[in-house]
Amino acid sequence: MPRRIIKRYLPDPQKIRDHKCLRCLGPLRHDPNILHLNRRSVSGAFAVGLFFAFWPVPLQMLLAAIGAILVRVNLPISVALVWISNPITIPPIFYFSYLVGTWVLGTPALGVEFEFTAGWIAQELSLIWKPLFLGSLICGSVSAAVGYITIQITWRRLVQRSWEQRRKKRRAAREAEIIAAFQAETDNAKKK
Repeated sequence: MPRRIIKRYLPDPQKIRDHKCLRCLGPLRHDPNILHLNRRSVSGAFAVGLFFAFWPVPLQMLLAAIGAILVRVNLPISVALVWISNPITIPPIFYFSYLVGTWVLGTPALGVEFEFTAGWIAQELSLIWKPLFLGSLICGSVSAAVGYITIQITWRRLVQRSWEQRRKKRRAAREAEIIAAFQAETDNAKKK
């Protein structure tokens, strides 16, 4: 079952509920649905986490946590998936999002040389913010939809495989019982 695999890596539910960043959500953080591990909550968590992973804003984890609580999907998975956009992957992800935005808007991509200074960010962001945010919205939405559908299909197939294995074991056990009963009758008939 996928549930057993996921439970191995999740933190303690009480630690999640008591986290200082989530205190502002009050009683919403005590909703049991945000810690359930079923197909709906996990696939929804993938959608929320992947959607916010593409947002070029600070505090993505907090946004994913709020989104997971509002949509009532698995909180830890949503927050963990935001780390797809980490310091190593942010440049290619956001550059690709920017290119998607320029393509949709029909504007040429600017050849921008990167400097990590506040002045550079303020100056260049004013030039590229529209295509960057539009591209991020599109990429986030598409990745959320793909993640949701993929988890739905994968979860269903794993459950079906588990049912089939149980069915085969039961069938084999019944056949073994029938064979054992037949052999016992045959042995009894030979003794008479």
